[in-house]
Amino acid sequence: MLQVILLFIGIGLLVKGAGWLIDGSASLAKRWGMSQLLIGLTIVAFGTSMPELIVNLISAVRGNVDLALGNIIGSNIANIMLALGLMASIRVIHVKFSTVWKEIPFVILAGVVLFLLTEQLTTGPKLLSRFDGIILLILFGVFLYYVAESARQQGPKHMMRVILHPKRRSVLLVIAGFAGLYLGGLWTVNGAIYVANYFGMSSFLISATIVAIGTSLPEVVTTLVALFKNETDLAVGNIIGSNVFNIFWVLGITSMIRPMDIPAFVSVDIAIMIASSLLLFLFMFTGVKHRLERWEGFSLLGLYVLYIIFLVVRG
Repeated sequence: MLQVILLFIGIGLLVKGAGWLIDGSASLAKRWGMSQLLIGLTIVAFGTSMPELIVNLISAVRGNVDLALGNIIGSNIANIMLALGLMASIRVIHVKFSTVWKEIPFVILAGVVLFLLTEQLTTGPKLLSRFDGIILLILFGVFLYYVAESARQQGPKHMMRVILHPKRRSVLLVIAGFAGLYLGGLWTVNGAIYVANYFGMSSFLISATIVAIGTSLPEVVTTLVALFKNETDLAVGNIIGSNVFNIFWVLGITSMIRPMDIPAFVSVDIAIMIASSLLLFLFMFTGVKHRLERWEGFSLLGLYVLYIIFLVVRG
């Protein structure tokens, strides 16, 4: 029971730790004269992916590849099917032209690249090697360049407003953020492994459901807040960007630190992840162009429920 409690506390600490780290670091960066654009492209963008990165690093170091992969693949599927599905089921979402033709294709590309790297044409075990990690990080650099150019064109209204805290409070927030991320990652990984072993489930199942939904909570909350502020186009862009970060940056860093043996069954989940992105792209051309209708949102939610059932049945 203690391990289960620590699992949920760990997920909460991951989310809060990332928030504290972003707030404190952004405040210090603003005091040091860093532009709001640069803060958004570095501290905020990387900070929101820290929960996934910490869980993956701890899992990879311990050799639990199922947990690491389940976290990323499950988070990406939850971001599109759960977060966007929930938002669209409440209100019709208008999606920007650049998001439809540049960002969504980019996340499809990220999924296809991951599939190709893990489906090596060899008779031996599948492996995400350090060389594969370099490829992912190079593509991440290309995406980051696109994001920087896009942010400059969009102007300050699409940037996060940085709150300027007193210097001492900013430092404490940074320290608390790192501590929360470390303890949260440790307790999340330990708890997920314990729960999986106790109930005879795979680590992938636990990480692709409980852990993935937990680490995706910032994106879910962000989309709901954006929904009621009528900033849905920004929320969609943030979710798509988070998915690209997860594949190119988090998996790139993880495989650089420790190459990962890829279980054969993961190919199905990667294919489902790619299919969710393709479906989102197709939805942009059904009915009114560049809109995600309410029925499409309910469809995404229904498909997510089916995916969870599939994971449970598979075990």
